[in-house]
Amino acid sequence: MKKEQVVNCQFSVWYERFKKHTIKSLIFPLPQNVIDYLLDDGTLVVSGSNNNTQQTYTNNSDSDAEEDVQWSDDETTTTVTAPEFPEFTSKVFEAINALGGRVFPKLNWSAPRDANWIALNSSLQCHSLSEIFLLLKSSDFITHDLTQPFLHCSDQDSPDPVINYELVLRKWSELIPGGEFRCFVKENKLIAISQRDYTQHNQHIVKQEQQISQAIQEFFSQHIQYQFLDEDFVFDVYRDSQGRVWLIDINPFGEVTDSLLFTWEELTSGGELAQQQEGPVFRYTNSEVTVQPSPCLSYRIPRDFLDLSTGEDSYKLIDFLKLTKSRQEESEDEDEEENAPQRHGSHGT
Repeated sequence: MKKEQVVNCQFSVWYERFKKHTIKSLIFPLPQNVIDYLLDDGTLVVSGSNNNTQQTYTNNSDSDAEEDVQWSDDETTTTVTAPEFPEFTSKVFEAINALGGRVFPKLNWSAPRDANWIALNSSLQCHSLSEIFLLLKSSDFITHDLTQPFLHCSDQDSPDPVINYELVLRKWSELIPGGEFRCFVKENKLIAISQRDYTQHNQHIVKQEQQISQAIQEFFSQHIQYQFLDEDFVFDVYRDSQGRVWLIDINPFGEVTDSLLFTWEELTSGGELAQQQEGPVFRYTNSEVTVQPSPCLSYRIPRDFLDLSTGEDSYKLIDFLKLTKSRQEESEDEDEEENAPQRHGSHGT
């Protein structure tokens, strides 16, 4: 895997080329101060809201104990203010509204899938910039994008390409996990297809194996093959209930991308895959017995919650609780409106 291949898999590089075959999205340049904010563990998580977020803490100088986060009006306390990005916040707010009020966030390559433990309802669905920031700042995938995007490249001796980081907001779509598949392309030939969420057994995949494989192959040959900038790459698709196939993402052909039910050794060396003449090898979880644990499980017991002795960890927990409280209050207000007496009249049919 070369650095150029990684660059070509950036969302903004391929989106316009395949725009009519994927989910509607909006792309924004990520200002350097926002990048610094995302990488700064000592900064408050919640920002980008209408109300300025402030927290205070007191340092106990009489002991060796670490800082205790306290709410206080004492003059000796230090006020910590979440940084604000007015222009960026305004653009994101308008984009969220333009995309229906619910979005799925990602950067140039990765989405914060490993951070859904901190998301409300364990979903990556976001309604505000503060929710987006919470996910991005909690994600190791995002940190990798921002700090080591070329870590697994074979041409380490060559200079790193300059990356213009971007925030991608995708219109929220309810995708059934059993409809997602990862496809591996080598020398512009589709050699393998894997069930995306191999932690679940989906009976419909067993019953429709031929139809699914055929639909993906037709989509590839009609819309993807020879259209991408590289001849080796990985792309994710979603097959909806009507049988239509949609492009979800494009990833580098290499170890930085999860090979799911295959190994990178067999994908790169050939073997069974190279001997397939009639079509790609299609693998899926074919019984409950072969279900495997999610690779993101290791991210679901965050150190932030195990050790709250440091200021930055306490801030993250407090901010998460603030978001939860805010969403609960919004839900209660909606319930009150729904339960309010309403005037009813007769309507024609």
